[in-house]
Amino acid sequence: MQRNFDDYIRVAAATPKIEVANCDYNADRIIELMKRAQAERVHLLCLPELCITGATCGDLFLQPTLIKSAKEALFKIVEASEAMDTDMVTVVGLPLEHEGRLYNAAAVILRGYILGYVPKTNVSKPFLELPEYIVHDDGIPYATNVLFNCIEAKNFKFAIEIGTDLLMPIPPSTRHVMKGANIIVNIAATSEFVGKQDFRRNIVTAHSARLGCGYIYANAGYGESTTDAVFAGHSIIAENGVVLQESPPFGDGWIVTEIDLAALAHARKMGLPPVKMEAYSYLPFSAPFMQAARCKTLTRKIDPLPFAKGAEEALAIQAAGLAKRIAHTNSTAVIGISGGLDSCLALLVTVRAYQLLGRPISEIVAVTLPCFGTTSHTKNNAHRLCEALGVHCREIDITASVSQHLKDINHPLDKHDIVFENAQARMRTYVLMDLANQANGLVIGTGSLSELALGWATYNGDHMSMYAVNAGVPKTLVRHMVEHIADTGDDVDLKKVLNSILATKVSPELLPAQNGEISQITEDLVGPYVLHDFFIYHTLRFCRRPRAIFYLAQLAFDGKYSAKEILHWQKIFYRRFFSQQFKRSCLPDGPQVVEVSLSPRSGFQIPSDASGEAWLRELDEINLS
Repeated sequence: MQRNFDDYIRVAAATPKIEVANCDYNADRIIELMKRAQAERVHLLCLPELCITGATCGDLFLQPTLIKSAKEALFKIVEASEAMDTDMVTVVGLPLEHEGRLYNAAAVILRGYILGYVPKTNVSKPFLELPEYIVHDDGIPYATNVLFNCIEAKNFKFAIEIGTDLLMPIPPSTRHVMKGANIIVNIAATSEFVGKQDFRRNIVTAHSARLGCGYIYANAGYGESTTDAVFAGHSIIAENGVVLQESPPFGDGWIVTEIDLAALAHARKMGLPPVKMEAYSYLPFSAPFMQAARCKTLTRKIDPLPFAKGAEEALAIQAAGLAKRIAHTNSTAVIGISGGLDSCLALLVTVRAYQLLGRPISEIVAVTLPCFGTTSHTKNNAHRLCEALGVHCREIDITASVSQHLKDINHPLDKHDIVFENAQARMRTYVLMDLANQANGLVIGTGSLSELALGWATYNGDHMSMYAVNAGVPKTLVRHMVEHIADTGDDVDLKKVLNSILATKVSPELLPAQNGEISQITEDLVGPYVLHDFFIYHTLRFCRRPRAIFYLAQLAFDGKYSAKEILHWQKIFYRRFFSQQFKRSCLPDGPQVVEVSLSPRSGFQIPSDASGEAWLRELDEINLS
């Protein structure tokens, strides 16, 4: 099956091993790196500032011989690009003369052509100057405000700043991004001192996050003069606040990865306001180019568990939200404990909230509500959990009341259908709500974000509460948080019961047990939560197309789930996600915890009767053969 990762562009930053002022030698080293990039199917190769001459030439930059040699070396590189069987764009740095003035510039090369020259804005040498927009002698555009646009990949737009341009109060990249660039190339030659690597990493990472862009920082290294400073070839590729690749200082100076154009496009839609660029006297020149910017493979790791992180931070968010609600209403927490994972986390959060408020844990009203499908294992875990946390657990068996209800509506007790199941779920909520009235309490919701996405909740049953502490927590994060508490806690009894709960298969326990064992396994019915959380993350966080998510899932779950299994459960996800929106349209309050939310007030908002046919149709078109 052919995979095309259309949303990704492969980029590389490389540091050639140069000799200062030996332009012909340096051109050969650059061409070697271009060939290496060609072999690795790179779309955009970035090399350091003034790498054709070396950045440490000093007053040799005033020598016509060096400038002429640099221009000849540039054309040698251009000719080499034409001879290569690739449409890779290469960015190199050199000193460039025009009408008697000298500029520190970047040259952008593609298939035997120079697409444009971009000069440095923050010049540090008195003989290196900053031009207004000009057209160079050979007709090549030359300006600080050039955007290079790939015609065949509309989201691939890059612009250039050089070295210390990044440190200006308003770097050129800020204006570039506001005019549409989503990748910034910085060809740099910055030396090392103690602490410089951390500073460089921090500023590149923060800048990429602030602009919502990909940032390629290609730095000078081996071969630069060490007369007064040392250059380590410390290069960085970052994307929207995350370092994707970083070359170790004094290493081989080569890093390659893919930048996610779809994620950047989504960040641009969500984060950057329109700005009147006339205030910056900015008239961008567009340099379009043709390139089949499409990755057949990815080198970057695709995280199969994008939500499973930040356990302590997530717990703090949930506890703070619940503590505020309890304090505001001057109420008591009432919570149903099933012995399963979700109610376990909800109780842990409730205990933390009481600790924040300085209120006694004994006030918490915890209730286990066994019925037809409850096993002794889960019921015992519910009692053991409460005991370990110092919470009194009350048991109310609802078997008789549910049986009476089913009898009242003329539903046979041996007909184990949706009526049979939901009657139990609604009875549990009914009892909890009445107990809350008795105790001046709030019913604490236990359902997770993953269950809400799938609609795996009984309407006006476990779907409803007075504050839903887990509504912003995906199932994989629920598990990660409980594992974290079990691994880091000192209480031996609590650790044992948490590990027992973690080992229990996820189930609503609404069908009669078989030989004392759980008969209704959630993931057998709706699919693995690790897959659904992956689908949720990429659908809601980045608005990716179904086909792209399918390809990414194959990489993330290689060896664990087959393409056929992924496709099957992905279709289930879209069917359930669209058909069950009506349950999410009337959710109780609950805090956002991860990057995405399903709140009908501030999260992902869609009509309850929206159709998912277009998403399913795209998956139907995938050929698994």
